[in-house]
Amino acid sequence: MRLTLDLTDAPHVPLDHFWSRVVGAGRANEGLRADWQSQLTQAHRLGGFDYVRFHGLFHGDMFVYQETDGEVAPSFHYVDLLFDAILAAGMRPFVELGFCPPELAREKATVFWWGANGSPPTDHEKWAALVRATVEHWVGRYGIDEVRAWYFEVWNEPNLGPFFRGTRSEYFELYRVTAEAVKSVDPRLRVGGPATSNFVPDARFDGETEDTTQHETVLTAADLDALDWRPVWLEEFLRFCAGHRLPVDFVSCHPYPTDWALDGHGNGRKLTRGVDATPTDLRLVREIVDAGPYPQAEIHLTEWSSSSSSRDFTHDYPQAAAFVVRSVLTSIGLVDSLAYWTFTDVFEEEGAGRDPFHGGFGMLNQNGIPKPTMHAYRMLNALGDRLVHREEGLVVTRRGTAVSALAVHYPQEVSLSVPASFGTRDIAERTLATGRPKSLTLRLAGLTAGATYTLEVVDDRHGWAMAEWTRRGGDGNPSRADIDAIRAEAGQGAVTWHTVSDDGVLDVEARLRPWAIALLSQAS
Repeated sequence: MRLTLDLTDAPHVPLDHFWSRVVGAGRANEGLRADWQSQLTQAHRLGGFDYVRFHGLFHGDMFVYQETDGEVAPSFHYVDLLFDAILAAGMRPFVELGFCPPELAREKATVFWWGANGSPPTDHEKWAALVRATVEHWVGRYGIDEVRAWYFEVWNEPNLGPFFRGTRSEYFELYRVTAEAVKSVDPRLRVGGPATSNFVPDARFDGETEDTTQHETVLTAADLDALDWRPVWLEEFLRFCAGHRLPVDFVSCHPYPTDWALDGHGNGRKLTRGVDATPTDLRLVREIVDAGPYPQAEIHLTEWSSSSSSRDFTHDYPQAAAFVVRSVLTSIGLVDSLAYWTFTDVFEEEGAGRDPFHGGFGMLNQNGIPKPTMHAYRMLNALGDRLVHREEGLVVTRRGTAVSALAVHYPQEVSLSVPASFGTRDIAERTLATGRPKSLTLRLAGLTAGATYTLEVVDDRHGWAMAEWTRRGGDGNPSRADIDAIRAEAGQGAVTWHTVSDDGVLDVEARLRPWAIALLSQAS
């Protein structure tokens, strides 16, 4: 990887930090914990995230839904504690309106360890009253200008049975009822959907409910990436909303680069798509929205990661960070947000993780120790607001006179979006060992003479928390001293210092190990 660039008169275009607009979290009740709130502040400081999205706003453990004499009369004490903490952290809520409160749920405890009620409400009038009362409460507590800056997403992954024990038509009707309730408070509030998962290349979601017999398309495919992967329900959703003159301020779906297909016996098979699955999917969503009835709608991909499992050991490894950086750099300019799922391993869909590094979604582990993915977002956050140069695996940006560059070494030997690793770390370890080192040579001219720049490299030897945890014995219940030592070792990568010459030229050379990410930035 070699670049010579004169920045004196180099053209540049705006660079939107779409990758840090939204980040995910597990469920609302987890946000009442002190460690969750502390880590949210940490993630905001390091990654620059603007919004946080989570499930379970109306779940029973938030104690929102109440009635008085048969009328909806919610209680917002727990919600207030959570939303106050989010705003205090410098962020805003990306509100997911769901799942169903137990008092209105047609079915109960359909998904997750904590028993989310993924079913349509039995009474749409009471559901609408709940939504309206909740939004009115927020307007009264935080002011209309603040709440107009939020987003209101209707449900989560309603195409999947555990998340929505209903039909596509029932979801579309629920969207109508919910969107109208939100807009009845203020027409400038932003509402959207359908929040579906995942992209599929077959007809499994063409009907009212999923037809698992259609999975044969992917199970027998010789080349997954030769198939026509499309977002679920998005086009049908837009047609429904246009036909009923419903508001769609943004569209949302979840472009995980995986497909958990079933064989003919109901057994899951975990399939991983190619390395370009994410930019390909995002480009398609952009084309669909631009050509549809709501071309001005924003596009928010409200969940995304290298896989949709909270027990995928790959999440703890450097290759997950390389996947993030490569995917983001190849997706610039396509969407308004790509929300990493999630910022923390304080996450209980399958219960709490057994070990400090158990393959959880989080970019911070349960102790708040950064994984390589946290470093990836920290480095992305350090980029400027103007894009000067972009090529495969490398961007150069500027903010005012400050210049920054970010490189990633995603080995060409791996053609997949990093393979998932379940049960054991064997696949993660084999993937990490794949590839050869690559040279990085930068010559940047037109800089301030004498200015100092740093090159920070995160790889399997530097800035990787799990490596230090393993060296210290891999205890499932580490001591406080162990945690402090792991945090200190994993706080940043290897740093070298470089000075701009008298004629304004900066020369940087490095040898990048496979899966390394490297940030060049001006020293403060």
